[in-house]
Amino acid sequence: MKKLINDPRRVVEEMVEGYVHAHPEYIKQLPENERALVTSRETREGKVGILIGGGSGHEPGFLGYVGEGMADGVAVGNIFASPSPDPILEVTKSIDKGAGVAYLYGNYAGDVMNFGMAAEMADMEEDIEVGMALATDDVASAPKEEQEKRRGIAGEFFIYKAAGAAADFGYSLEEVIRVADKANTNTRSMGVGISPCYLPQTGEPSFEIGDDEMEIGLGHHGEPGLEKGKLESADAVADRLVGDILNDVEFSPGEEAAVLVNGLGSTPKMDLYIVYRRVEQILKERGIKIYRSYVGDYITSLEMGGCSVTLMKLDEELKKTIDHPVDCPMFVQK
Repeated sequence: MKKLINDPRRVVEEMVEGYVHAHPEYIKQLPENERALVTSRETREGKVGILIGGGSGHEPGFLGYVGEGMADGVAVGNIFASPSPDPILEVTKSIDKGAGVAYLYGNYAGDVMNFGMAAEMADMEEDIEVGMALATDDVASAPKEEQEKRRGIAGEFFIYKAAGAAADFGYSLEEVIRVADKANTNTRSMGVGISPCYLPQTGEPSFEIGDDEMEIGLGHHGEPGLEKGKLESADAVADRLVGDILNDVEFSPGEEAAVLVNGLGSTPKMDLYIVYRRVEQILKERGIKIYRSYVGDYITSLEMGGCSVTLMKLDEELKKTIDHPVDCPMFVQK
């Protein structure tokens, strides 16, 4: 797989350098740690800080969502690997405005360990209160009765959106975490992979799949899915993804949802809109109203082929957070 890189061992450092230099009005690098990035804009005293983070390779997740209305800082890890506690702590110290800091991240062992260690350090060394909310939206990764074991995938975007809005509304740390958890509880995702990505350090594919195959439920790092089979039509894939989601979360006719059709890195927008077309048809048939829709690359996996569908069941509180304006380098909503 061809890539426009220099030293494979320095792809993250060079990406971060380019990103910060490209968007100085939005984001800056902390001198204490090159993997610690925070907003360039002043935030008010008494506002809960929003800290996100995870492995590189998911751009625009996660550094693309630092900006007004979403995150105040991000800790950057190696490709598909959790950031260490050090940049997490440095971001925490920088964005704390006296009301505490909310950590938002996916439910992966490395992230759970490192964000947990950073939270303990923030408490003991800096006397900063930290709250944590995990994304567990991936329907394919664990049974419904074990949602706490599920991975976080593209649904993390909605959790960032909800928590960032709650912090802007002036909610306390406890309330910001409540809203983030509520967003997670009401969010479900399901994905399909049709081609692997290739890790810069090794040049090896993230998983093996035939040219005429697809894998339902594949994880964003190439984790095994539910089943592998022949590539089907966009409508058939959408039927399967949405069907599994609706079997997992109950919607009544007339209820509303935010919908995300997320590309994994190399899927053309044409394909994503064809999938969205069918998703809309399915929801209309079920009497479910689409309140807002998002189509594009929101949380990717380098150049992986495929997509995921995410539904977030909405009430009036969550609709207010979804409507909140956002101004980030890689995502703007007015």
